[in-house]
Amino acid sequence: MRIHREGTGILTAAFFIFMLLNVASWYFMPFEAFNIGLSAFSLFVFLLMVNFFRSPKRIFDGDVDKAVIAPADGRVVVVERVYEPDHFKDERIMISIFMSPMNVHANWYPVEGVVTRVEHMSGHFYKAWLPKASTENERSLVVIRTDDGTEVLVRQVAGAMARRIVTYAEVGEECYIDEHMGFIKFGSRVDVYLPLDSEVYVDLEQRTVGNETVIAKLK
Repeated sequence: MRIHREGTGILTAAFFIFMLLNVASWYFMPFEAFNIGLSAFSLFVFLLMVNFFRSPKRIFDGDVDKAVIAPADGRVVVVERVYEPDHFKDERIMISIFMSPMNVHANWYPVEGVVTRVEHMSGHFYKAWLPKASTENERSLVVIRTDDGTEVLVRQVAGAMARRIVTYAEVGEECYIDEHMGFIKFGSRVDVYLPLDSEVYVDLEQRTVGNETVIAKLK
C-alpha cells in the first residue's frame, strides 16, 4: 500500500512519538495491564492514520472524452442546480462528494484541460456535509477549461475536522485525469460545478471511487 506524500512526515513523527511513549511506559510503569492498553491504543491510532494517508494508484480505463470523473472517494451529498457565486456567477449543476475520515483523501482532476484559475479562500469550519459549507467554509477553487472551451469548477472544502487543504494545481498548466489535484486532511468534501446541459450519472447517497466513477458527461 502506497502512502501519500502529504502523510510521510506526519506518520514518521507519529511513529517515533508512539514508540518513545511506549518504551517509557514499559520501562517506568509497573502496571502491565496499563502498558498493554497503551500499546494497543497506540497501534490502533497509528493504523488509522496510515489508512487515512493511503494513496492507491488508479488509472481510469474508460473514454475520457466529455467524461467527468469523481475527484474523490466518498458519498454524493448534493446533486442539484445552484447559483455559483465565486467564478461563474450564474446557475450550474453542482455535484458534491463528502469524504469521511475513513476515505482516501487524495483528490484527482475530474476533467482534462488547462487550469485557468486557482484561489484559496478563508472561511469557517462547519461540518462538511452542510449546504453552507460550500460557500462559507475554508476552501480552494480550481477552474479547468477543457479542449472545447467548457469550464469546470472544482472546489475543495474543509470540514469540521479538516484544517488544511493542499492544492497542487497551478494556473496555466495542463491537467489530466489520473493526476492528483490535491489533498484534504481529516474529513472534507469536493464540489464540482458543471454546465446546465451536462448529463449527470450519479444519485444522492451513491458511493464514488476517485478517478474511477464517472459522475457526468459534458455536452
